[in-house]
Amino acid sequence: MIEPHAPAPPGAPPSWRGPARLPVRPGTGRFLVLACVFVCAACGLVYELELLAFASYLIGDSVTQSSVVLSVMVFAMGIGSLGAKRLRRHTAAAFGAVEILLALVGGCSAMALYAVFAWTGGWGGPWTEGPRCLLVAFSLAIGLLIGVEVPLLMELIQRIRHQDAGGAVADLFAADYVGALVGGLAFPFVLLPFCGQLTGALLTGTVNVVAGGALVLGLFRRDLGRRARWTLLLVGLAVLGVLASAAALSGAFERAARQAVYGPDVRVAVQTGVQEVVLAGGTHGRPLDLYLDGRLRVGGQDARRYHEALVGPALAGPHARVLILGGGDGLAARAVLRHPGVHRVDIVELDGRLAELARRDPGLAAANGHAYADPRVRLVVADALARLRITPAASYDVVIADLPDPGITASTKLYSEEFYGLARRVLAPGGRLVVHAGPLTGRPRGFWTVAATLRAAGLAATPYRVLGHDPGFPSGPDRSAGAPGAPPDWGFLLAAPGRTAPPLRLDPAAPAGTLTPAALAADRRAAERTRIGGLPASTLIHPRY
Repeated sequence: MIEPHAPAPPGAPPSWRGPARLPVRPGTGRFLVLACVFVCAACGLVYELELLAFASYLIGDSVTQSSVVLSVMVFAMGIGSLGAKRLRRHTAAAFGAVEILLALVGGCSAMALYAVFAWTGGWGGPWTEGPRCLLVAFSLAIGLLIGVEVPLLMELIQRIRHQDAGGAVADLFAADYVGALVGGLAFPFVLLPFCGQLTGALLTGTVNVVAGGALVLGLFRRDLGRRARWTLLLVGLAVLGVLASAAALSGAFERAARQAVYGPDVRVAVQTGVQEVVLAGGTHGRPLDLYLDGRLRVGGQDARRYHEALVGPALAGPHARVLILGGGDGLAARAVLRHPGVHRVDIVELDGRLAELARRDPGLAAANGHAYADPRVRLVVADALARLRITPAASYDVVIADLPDPGITASTKLYSEEFYGLARRVLAPGGRLVVHAGPLTGRPRGFWTVAATLRAAGLAATPYRVLGHDPGFPSGPDRSAGAPGAPPDWGFLLAAPGRTAPPLRLDPAAPAGTLTPAALAADRRAAERTRIGGLPASTLIHPRY
C-alpha cells in the first residue's frame, strides 16, 4: 500500500507524494540511502575502470580507447539523467530495476568482452571490430544506467524528509564522490590482484544488486505493490544466480578463452601488476611463445633473428659495458653474451615477475640460454626513464633499447627527446645506442619520427631494416601485425652522439649468425628509400606517435 498523498511543501517536485512510510527513523533512513549512494558510486567506477583496463589490454592505444570509453560514458550519463524524469512517479521500483540491470550488464561486461576478443577477433575495419563495438556498447549502456541512478536517489532522499535542493545535492554528491574514491582504489589494489578482472567484475555486480535490492525491498517496500515486490525479488535472485554461476565457471572460461587466443599449449598465465604474461609451448620440443598483454614478443624462428639484428651492429665496437633497457625475457642478453669482450650487462626491466619467469621457467630460460645465471648479468627492476636519470654519465659503451613499439601509448615516453637525451648522457666516448623503432614498412612515419627525435637529442642515427621470415612473429603492437601471409620487418636505428652517424657493421669476433655485412648494407639502403623528412621530434609534453 502506498500512503495517501500529502500536501507538497514549497519547492517540491510535481511527483512528490509525501513522506515515505519507513520501517526506521528518518535519520536512519537518510543514512541508509546515502550508504547505498556510496556503494553504487563505488560499483559504477569499478565498471568504468574495468572497461578502461580491457580497452588497454585487448585493443591497445590506451589514450584513444580511454577517451572513447570516458566520453561515451559521460554522454550516456547525461542522457540517462534526462530519461530519469519519466521514472520519478515510480521511484523505488524504477531504482530497483535499474540496479538489477546495471549489476547484470556491468558484472558480465568483462566476460563478454573477453569472449568476443577470444573467439571472434575482428570483424573488419578499425571501428567495426567486435571488441571495439562491444566496448562502446557497454560504455553506453553502463553510462545510461548510472545516469538514471542519481536523480532517482535524490528523489528517494527527498521522500524521507524534504529539504532544500542545495543541502540534498551536497549530501548525495559527498557520498557519491567518496564511494567513487573507494571504488577507484579497490579496483587496482584489491579486485585486480586478488580476484582478476572477470571475477572482480562479477563480484562488483553482486554487491551492486544486493545494495540496491536491500534499499528498495527493505526501506521502501511500502512504496511497492505486492506484484512489484515479488517481481524485483525474483529477478534480483535470478541475476544473483547468473553472476554466481559465471563466477563459478570463470576459471574454466578463462582457460578456454586463453587457448582460443594463444593456442592449446598455454603453460603459464599471470597478471604481474604491470602486464599479463602468457607462456605457451617451450617444452617437449614445442616452440616457445611469450605474450605480453596479448601481443607476441617471443615466438617462431624469427625471435633469434630479431635479437641478432638488434644487438649485432651495436656491439661492432667497444662493448665491455652494456645496458639493456627492457629485455626482461633475457633474449637480448643472450645475444649480447655471445660477443667476446663483454664484461658487464645491466638489464633494466619494469616487470620483475617477467624477469623471474625468464630465470626460472624451463622453456623461457632455455630460450635465453640461461642468461640470468651468467655472473656478468645484473637485473635492476625499475622504470627505464627513471633509471637513466640516476645513472652516472659515461657509464656504458652500448645502450640497447629493447622496448615495446612506439605505437603503444604507454611506451611513448621511452621514445621521447628527453629519454634519448638521458641515454646519450650515459654513453661513454665512442658509445652507441640502438633502438627498435617499430615496423618500417607498416609504420614509416613512426619510424622516421624516432629518427627525428634522436637527432633532436644530439644523436646521429643510421637506419636499417631487417626482414623476418615467420609470419607468426609480429613486428608491431597489434595482434593483426602478425597475420598469416604477412612476414614482418623490423626497423632499427643505430645512433651515436654527434653529427656523424655510426657505420653499420658486425663484430668480426662474434659467432656467425643469419646477418651478413652485405645484407646489412642492403637493409640500410631499403630503409633509406622510405625516408620521410621534416617530421617534428616527440617529447614528453607533445608525443608524436
